[in-house]
Amino acid sequence: MAGSWDRSYDLGSQSDDSYQFERLHIEPIYDAFICPLTKQIMHDPVTLENGQTFEREAIEKWFKECKESGRKLVCPLTLKELRSTELNPSIALRNTIEEWNARNEAAQLDMASRSLSPGSAENDIMQALKFIQHLCQKSRSNKHVIRNAELIPMIVDMLKSSSRRVRCKALETLLIVVEEDSDNKEIMAEGDTVRTIVKFLSHEQSKEREEAVSLLYELSKSETLCEKIGSINGAILILVGMTSSKSEHLLTVEKADKTLENLAMCENNVRQMAENGRLQPLLTLLLEGPPETKLSMASYLGELVLNNDVKVFVARTVGSSLINIMRSGNIQSREAALKALNQISSFEGSARVLIDAGILPPLVKDLLFTVDMNQLPMRLKEVSATILANVVSSGYDFDSIPVGPDHQTLVSEETVHKLLHLISNTGPAIECKLLQVLVGLTSSLSTVLSVVAAVKSSGAIISLVQFIEAPQKDLRVTSIKLLRNLSPHMSQELAEALRGTAGQLGTLTKIISENIGITEEQAAAVGLLADLPERDMGLTRQMLDEGAFPSVYSRLIRIRQGETRSSRFVTPYQEGLVRVLSRITFVLAEEPDAIALCRELNLALLFIELLQANGLDNVQMVSAIALENLSQESKNLTKLPELPKPGFLCLDLSVQRELGLYWMSYKRKRSENLRRRVVWVVERLLRTDDIAYEVSGNPNVNTALVDAFQHGDYRTRQVAERALKHIDRIPNFSGVFTG
Repeated sequence: MAGSWDRSYDLGSQSDDSYQFERLHIEPIYDAFICPLTKQIMHDPVTLENGQTFEREAIEKWFKECKESGRKLVCPLTLKELRSTELNPSIALRNTIEEWNARNEAAQLDMASRSLSPGSAENDIMQALKFIQHLCQKSRSNKHVIRNAELIPMIVDMLKSSSRRVRCKALETLLIVVEEDSDNKEIMAEGDTVRTIVKFLSHEQSKEREEAVSLLYELSKSETLCEKIGSINGAILILVGMTSSKSEHLLTVEKADKTLENLAMCENNVRQMAENGRLQPLLTLLLEGPPETKLSMASYLGELVLNNDVKVFVARTVGSSLINIMRSGNIQSREAALKALNQISSFEGSARVLIDAGILPPLVKDLLFTVDMNQLPMRLKEVSATILANVVSSGYDFDSIPVGPDHQTLVSEETVHKLLHLISNTGPAIECKLLQVLVGLTSSLSTVLSVVAAVKSSGAIISLVQFIEAPQKDLRVTSIKLLRNLSPHMSQELAEALRGTAGQLGTLTKIISENIGITEEQAAAVGLLADLPERDMGLTRQMLDEGAFPSVYSRLIRIRQGETRSSRFVTPYQEGLVRVLSRITFVLAEEPDAIALCRELNLALLFIELLQANGLDNVQMVSAIALENLSQESKNLTKLPELPKPGFLCLDLSVQRELGLYWMSYKRKRSENLRRRVVWVVERLLRTDDIAYEVSGNPNVNTALVDAFQHGDYRTRQVAERALKHIDRIPNFSGVFTG
């Protein structure tokens, strides 16, 4: 017996381990220890009036059966009638049995201790773990015996066994040992134990994952261990991934979810959860936490990269609370709220939610109508301006929402005047955001005319035109987009502002002519020039002198020859180029240089080709008008070729529509396949250490990979996990398990 569990009894003879361990004795068993009724060792022996001894529970059951059946009350051993049911505790016998049990359990513990070593046979290790489970389940007080015997570190060592059976049994045993025992949990917090357990979460064997999650759930009931678990790289990310997995066992998913609920006791863990897509704990603290916690959570929310669906969810959940903080908090709280609102307002859907929650009045008040001590510092006005720009781009009906003290709306003349004044008296960063506000307002048919009227009455067009030459690209691009929106309604004013020697016209031509992929700035710039009065002789003369038309012609030819990379701006850009080029045909009678240039560039042939081959209605219409202008000066130009017959120019729009619907349908069907391919390419790139190091700090890449890890199909999740390991978002556990 002393050397092996197998020498005491047949381990396979009983399915109940507890019963087997009750039968496992080092010292011989005495007949007096055995209850005649149960045939098992007594725990609470009592003696009848005739001197016979039984287990209390067993003899009480016997008496009850006698009474219920109407039988005489007799001794179950002698069958002689008893006069009394009085039970006398056999204290001496009970003490003797307890001492005997203690000596046996001590010997068994010693055997378990010697069995829990790497060199022991697998069967001996398994039986040692089973005995420890039995002992803890027999009495909670035995858990301190296991602790005092220093068996917990030995059980932890079994987690590194090459045997899968031993690893699973060790996880199961540790759960029983620490359950409802804070002292044993504290021991688990020491050393590298928690990290070892976390490793099992990404193990291929589902049984080990299930046991590890159950153990982590129990450990997470301790605040100390909550911090420890959260500090393990990748632990929270993997748990969050398990809660959204469709391949995990339902109970495992539930345990992972409950573990995360416990881990949310620590604010650092809440931040990690939010970073990895589980935002509810952070939002709950933001709504219900003490003031300093609300401030902390709002600040962190402003740092997160959120996808659009999440932005809508966050706006609905905490939008009103953030707006209240922005309206009435101190500067520090308002800053945190503004930064969070900046993050969640950058999507049209969430911006509309915030508008409904009442964000506009306090936002506009802070920017334009506050002049007292509560005025925001300029750095926060920049954030407010950014939020306002985000909100305005949502396309809401801003003409119906009062934002000022006298019920002014966002497009009231006074409000627009204040915007224009602020633009003229701030730095480039806030200027850009405020110009974006005007871009949003002028992009809507319902509000553009109100803004146009305010710009005209303020005489601000000259100031706005000057931004075309701003050295900051964002500011320049935004100003050009605004002027492009204004140009259909203020073409004459813009033409007058652009004429002269200031250089803005040349800057626009230079932007249009840049030999790069077609950008939004180029499309806006050429659209602005295209909207200017086509018969403005002074403007056309200046464009001739500055060589604008050959540059426009060159860009148009490159597009037609397929030398320019396509983009979503190619259509408005091409239409704008044709319109700008056509304006030279309106001054042929007055400008000999224009006639010479038309002959040199053979514009007649170009416009005919555009008329025949191009499927854009606007391009065909402008080309036809240009050819008409050229024909009127045909005596000074090369004879025009015969125009094609009507009808040849028309395209079957219904065919275009059907092709478009088919393409969109195909894109929807291939979305998961596309995501898998993108993740596959990213994972291959991240195998290079230098690239992985650079990418690890990019929140957009991190968020995209986490999203793929949580919501992709099985293959996508596998590749995403490898990619996350390359950038140390999930620890690499390779080489740990060998069995």
